[in-house]
Amino acid sequence: MLSSVEILILAAIQGISEFLPVSSAAHLFLVAHYSVFNIQSLLIDICLHLGSLLAIIAYFIKDLISLVKNKDFLIKILLATMPIVPIGYLFYQTGLINSLRNIEVIAWMSLIFAILLYFSDKTKVSEKLGANFSIKSAIIIGLFQVISLIPGVSRSGITITAGRILGFDRFDSTKISFFLAIPALSAASILGIYNVYKEGSPELNFIAIIAVIFSFIFSYMTIALFLNFVKKFSLSIFVIYRVILSLILLTIVYL
Repeated sequence: MLSSVEILILAAIQGISEFLPVSSAAHLFLVAHYSVFNIQSLLIDICLHLGSLLAIIAYFIKDLISLVKNKDFLIKILLATMPIVPIGYLFYQTGLINSLRNIEVIAWMSLIFAILLYFSDKTKVSEKLGANFSIKSAIIIGLFQVISLIPGVSRSGITITAGRILGFDRFDSTKISFFLAIPALSAASILGIYNVYKEGSPELNFIAIIAVIFSFIFSYMTIALFLNFVKKFSLSIFVIYRVILSLILLTIVYL
């Protein structure tokens, strides 16, 4: 059974990497694969995602209240979410998501989508979120988000990439990514809570609570810092990080 220290480490990885364009699923898998952790399952991943979800809600509470009143924008967010929920459920139920959780897939996805992120970040800003976030834009970003079900792609990275391709600036693209994370993480968290309840293990329930709390703290801090970062800097540092990580992993896989 995972210790509190191990949960703290996983929560830090989840909270930080969930909102940066580097793939939290990939990092959680790699740490588990190359560590002496006793357990690292999809269930624990989901519990950590719940902490990230609560952090988004807490940070953007004022925006979310306004979002509820802005039915047009809310509908677009829901439309953008529609593709990933059923496909994600299908991936989970069929076990396909587990078969994709391997180093080779993570390495290639990290490299390919790092390159795509780099070129998309060069797109000239031509759209404003408030005025130009259309139904078409929402659907396109939503379809891009489906790709993030593959470990190594990064949900944050692919939605920011889609936003930049469509002409939104880094800050607006990041905000779209955060808003889209709410329904996607909600669906995953509900499934995770159900599984924790089904297990009926007090120890597992305690671990889930600790994971949520730690993940919330790290996630909240990351959201605040990343939003300030994208106002001032490009995403090149994340591209470089992903390329280096992918090359190291590809070396391990093929040599």
